[in-house]
Amino acid sequence: MRICIPIPCFFRDVPFEDAIYKVKELGFDAIETYNWKALNFDAVKKALDETGVELISMCTTEFNLTDPSFREKWVAGLEESCEAASKLGVKHLITQVGADTGAPREEQHASIVSGLSAGIPILEKYGVTIMIEPLNTYVNHPGYYLWSSIEGFEIIREVNHPLVKVIYDIYHQQVMEGNIITNITNNLDCIAHMHAAGHPGRHELQYGENDYKVIWEACDKAGYTGCCGLEYSPLLPALESLEEFKRIYMNK
Repeated sequence: MRICIPIPCFFRDVPFEDAIYKVKELGFDAIETYNWKALNFDAVKKALDETGVELISMCTTEFNLTDPSFREKWVAGLEESCEAASKLGVKHLITQVGADTGAPREEQHASIVSGLSAGIPILEKYGVTIMIEPLNTYVNHPGYYLWSSIEGFEIIREVNHPLVKVIYDIYHQQVMEGNIITNITNNLDCIAHMHAAGHPGRHELQYGENDYKVIWEACDKAGYTGCCGLEYSPLLPALESLEEFKRIYMNK
């Protein structure tokens, strides 16, 4: 399992490019971020080149796929985000699907499929994978449409394209569905990236009810070769939290 550090979770008060060097010093080689428009592209590219750290993923500018009236705007945002990704060697973009509009779920489901399908020529042009994200509606994202990873996998299989996948957030799915190992290992064909946090609280992994050593061992055994981002809000000081993570989960 390759571990990825979401810079905004740990280094909010440090320039992004400086955080890349800190991640390298800690012994990690993969990072991710959300709002790419806040980046100094030249400085970030220089830091990535000098450290060998890979920027795994960023977010699209638009998050609304459930409402067909926003499709043109979402597709335009996808093009803009793919162009930005190509400048930094980023191969994955995360998109949320948007709020539950109140329309029948089958109509919103179909709108998501159609929107993703409309973006395929752009994804092929840039060689970027788009990842839809199921989120929990009980704690963090009330009113969000896609709470079920199972429906997320159904959407991916309907779109049926290798550049359209799910980002599986273990924390969100522990809140909503549980059955983590089976849902991951039975659907690896649909998953391009993962996130992790302790539940409840969304803090360090060791403070939650999931045994991540067991989960990641099962993922490795099943053939998962992607990254897992540590998307949590640390209770410990950031550097101490990451060092403690290494002690618990990376020391063999």
